Amino acid sequence: MKPLEHTLEEEVEVLIEDLVDKEEYDLVVFNDDVNTFEHVSKVLIKVCKHSQEQAEQCTLIIHYKGQCAVKKGSRSKLKPMCESILDAGIQAAIV
Repeated sequence: MKPLEHTLEEEVEVLIEDLVDKEEYDLVVFNDDVNTFEHVSKVLIKVCKHSQEQAEQCTLIIHYKGQCAVKKGSRSKLKPMCESILDAGIQAAIV
Protein backbone atom coordinates (compact mmCIF):
# COMPACT_ATOMS: atom_id res chain seq x y z
CA MET A 1 0.00 0.00 0.00
CA LYS A 2 1.16 3.47 -0.82
CA PRO A 3 1.44 5.80 2.20
CA LEU A 4 -0.95 8.72 2.30
CA GLU A 5 0.60 11.85 0.91
CA HIS A 6 -0.45 15.18 2.35
CA THR A 7 0.68 18.60 1.35
CA LEU A 8 1.92 20.96 4.02
CA GLU A 9 -1.10 23.16 3.33
CA GLU A 10 -3.50 20.26 4.02
CA GLU A 11 -1.70 19.37 7.26
CA VAL A 12 -1.80 22.99 8.45
CA GLU A 13 -5.51 23.21 7.61
CA VAL A 14 -6.26 20.07 9.66
CA LEU A 15 -4.25 21.40 12.61
CA ILE A 16 -6.05 24.74 12.48
CA GLU A 17 -9.44 22.99 12.41
CA ASP A 18 -8.42 20.92 15.42
CA LEU A 19 -7.35 24.03 17.33
CA VAL A 20 -10.48 25.97 16.44
CA ASP A 21 -12.69 23.01 17.36
CA LYS A 22 -11.14 22.83 20.85
CA GLU A 23 -12.97 26.03 21.73
CA GLU A 24 -16.11 25.59 23.77
CA TYR A 25 -19.43 26.77 22.41
CA ASP A 26 -22.99 26.88 23.74
CA LEU A 27 -25.97 25.20 22.15
CA VAL A 28 -28.75 27.69 22.81
CA VAL A 29 -32.47 26.93 22.51
CA PHE A 30 -34.89 29.83 22.04
CA ASN A 31 -38.44 30.36 23.23
CA ASP A 32 -41.35 30.42 20.80
CA ASP A 33 -45.13 30.43 20.94
CA VAL A 34 -45.48 27.14 19.08
CA ASN A 35 -43.77 24.30 20.94
CA THR A 36 -45.05 22.84 24.20
CA PHE A 37 -42.98 22.32 27.32
CA GLU A 38 -43.43 18.58 26.87
CA HIS A 39 -42.15 18.58 23.27
CA VAL A 40 -39.07 20.67 24.08
CA SER A 41 -38.35 18.54 27.14
CA LYS A 42 -38.62 15.29 25.15
CA VAL A 43 -36.28 16.65 22.46
CA LEU A 44 -33.69 17.73 25.06
CA ILE A 45 -33.79 14.28 26.65
CA LYS A 46 -33.40 12.53 23.31
CA VAL A 47 -30.87 14.83 21.62
CA CYS A 48 -28.82 16.23 24.52
CA LYS A 49 -29.16 13.20 26.80
CA HIS A 50 -30.64 15.37 29.57
CA SER A 51 -32.32 13.84 32.59
CA GLN A 52 -36.04 14.53 32.95
CA GLU A 53 -35.33 17.08 35.69
CA GLN A 54 -32.59 18.83 33.70
CA ALA A 55 -34.80 19.04 30.61
CA GLU A 56 -37.70 20.47 32.62
CA GLN A 57 -35.43 23.08 34.22
CA CYS A 58 -34.13 24.10 30.80
CA THR A 59 -37.66 24.45 29.42
CA LEU A 60 -38.59 26.75 32.31
CA ILE A 61 -35.50 28.90 31.71
CA ILE A 62 -36.29 29.01 27.98
CA HIS A 63 -39.86 30.07 28.74
CA TYR A 64 -39.06 32.77 31.30
CA LYS A 65 -35.71 34.07 29.99
CA GLY A 66 -36.31 33.59 26.27
CA GLN A 67 -33.38 31.23 25.79
CA CYS A 68 -31.16 28.73 27.54
CA ALA A 69 -27.72 27.24 26.87
CA VAL A 70 -28.64 23.55 26.99
CA LYS A 71 -25.22 22.06 26.16
CA LYS A 72 -21.56 23.08 25.98
CA GLY A 73 -18.95 21.59 23.72
CA SER A 74 -17.01 21.79 20.50
CA ARG A 75 -18.74 23.00 17.37
CA SER A 76 -18.39 19.53 15.79
CA LYS A 77 -20.07 17.90 18.82
CA LEU A 78 -22.90 20.45 18.98
CA LYS A 79 -23.66 20.74 15.25
CA PRO A 80 -25.58 17.45 14.88
CA MET A 81 -27.46 18.17 18.12
CA CYS A 82 -28.42 21.63 16.87
CA GLU A 83 -29.60 20.18 13.56
CA SER A 84 -31.74 17.57 15.37
CA ILE A 85 -33.33 20.26 17.55
CA LEU A 86 -34.02 22.41 14.48
CA ASP A 87 -35.50 19.37 12.70
CA ALA A 88 -37.88 18.98 15.66
CA GLY A 89 -39.21 22.49 14.96
CA ILE A 90 -37.41 24.17 17.86
CA GLN A 91 -35.24 27.24 17.31
CA ALA A 92 -31.61 26.71 18.30
CA ALA A 93 -28.14 28.02 17.50
CA ILE A 94 -24.50 27.42 18.38
CA VAL A 95 -22.92 30.51 19.90
